Amino acid sequence: MCLAIPGRIVEFDEADQHLALVDVSGVRRKVNVDLLQDEPLERGDWVLIHVGFAMSRISEDHAREQLRLLAMLGEDRQAMQELEGYEFGEGPHRPRPPGEEAP
Repeated sequence: MCLAIPGRIVEFDEADQHLALVDVSGVRRKVNVDLLQDEPLERGDWVLIHVGFAMSRISEDHAREQLRLLAMLGEDRQAMQELEGYEFGEGPHRPRPPGEEAP
């Protein structure tokens, strides 16, 4: 099952404005924030992440509730494993935006 998980923006990548470092329960990963370009994001904002992309900005209360529900359902470990499986950056396994085909 693919899950969306809340993360808090720690910093933006100076070299690539489409990327931000996001903290999810102590695990930090670079995610693509380009889908939210119409919403001004700042450090400390919470976003809902799915397969390496920030899909929406959410409140801190909503983020904490989502994390609590994932833990309650026993899905928190799976969500963290999925988070470990992606990160934007160098390498051949860079996630692609929805609808983008492999070269």
